[in-house]
Amino acid sequence: MGKNKLSTLLLAGVALGAVVFVSGCSVNVKKEANGQDKQVDINTFAGGIHVSKQADVADVGLVVYPGSRLKEKDSDGGDKSANVNISGFGYGLKVVALEYESDDAPTKVLSFYREQLRKYGNVLECHTSRGSWNVNAGKKGSDELTCEGTGGNEIELKVGRQSDQHIVAVEPEGKGSSFSLVYVRTHGKDADI
Repeated sequence: MGKNKLSTLLLAGVALGAVVFVSGCSVNVKKEANGQDKQVDINTFAGGIHVSKQADVADVGLVVYPGSRLKEKDSDGGDKSANVNISGFGYGLKVVALEYESDDAPTKVLSFYREQLRKYGNVLECHTSRGSWNVNAGKKGSDELTCEGTGGNEIELKVGRQSDQHIVAVEPEGKGSSFSLVYVRTHGKDADI
């Protein structure tokens, strides 16, 4: 994932909760030992928002590339994993994202994940610029995934439907690779991100 994508995802989840669930809610914030927020839970009569920095790769539905390392923070302190669940008014959104690094070249990482993703269907390959995901990009009126935009050195593999997709975004980093594993699921009437 590009710089600050996870931080933006976390902020968007909390902001949406603040706007939608302004009154009649309970808020529970769990802190890390250093005082930073680790998990935020907002519950209301209409639904809830649950945001956590502790994402589990099992929730993405993919295995971790052998020998890779989970990135913990970027240079500006942004987190590299997130688990966001938003529900209410017949709508739901779940996003699980983790970022890793490997000493192996992007071609090896991509080859590994093409095989992993095949269990979910046909794998679509998109070429994007750092920081521009193709989440829920698809044909209007269709649940089919498509690529938006062209060019860039980040290669995004995705599979599934707009409402239920697995994404692996890989880009060169130094002599190795940086890659993100993402799962996105929406449900409800006209559920688009």
